[in-house]
Amino acid sequence: MSTEHVECSHACRNTCGMLNEAIREETAMVRFYEHLMKECDYPDVSGFVRELLEERSRTVIRIMQKLNELRARGQILDGVMSSYNPAP
Repeated sequence: MSTEHVECSHACRNTCGMLNEAIREETAMVRFYEHLMKECDYPDVSGFVRELLEERSRTVIRIMQKLNELRARGQILDGVMSSYNPAP
């Protein structure tokens, strides 16, 4: 995971480029751990990888919740702003 190509545009409104990148990276890690789970049959390691998988899966959900929150907030602000624009 290289962070050199990730830059914040500081223009977030209804979404966040940084969180979108984070969700891509976390989702890739979830797929990686799922692959490890399929390949590994050693109970101690398999259990540990399962814990890692569960943690990453929770992180993906948290990021999606934050993105949804940003989207909803943006839609509310758009609605408020449009209510101040008189119709022609």
